[in-house]
Amino acid sequence: MVVIRLSRGGSKARPFFNIVVADKRTRRDGAFIERLGFYNPIAKGGEEGLRIAQDRLTYWKGVGAQASPTVERLIRQAAAKTAA
Repeated sequence: MVVIRLSRGGSKARPFFNIVVADKRTRRDGAFIERLGFYNPIAKGGEEGLRIAQDRLTYWKGVGAQASPTVERLIRQAAAKTAA
């Protein structure tokens, strides 16, 4: 099964997450199929905190990829930000 989930990067106490499409059996930070965007929970001021390639997200969901609950929350957050 293919999932859309977060892959952690950054350093100690400075998290940075890539939003990736990966096989469910791979490790969290292991190999992935495609990178869809990123999430920076400690973005300040003018820094971009969230970016998702909506066209690729639509494609992967169309072919059956399941998003994790956290990624679903981030998708809704990005959609609200775009609509506003």
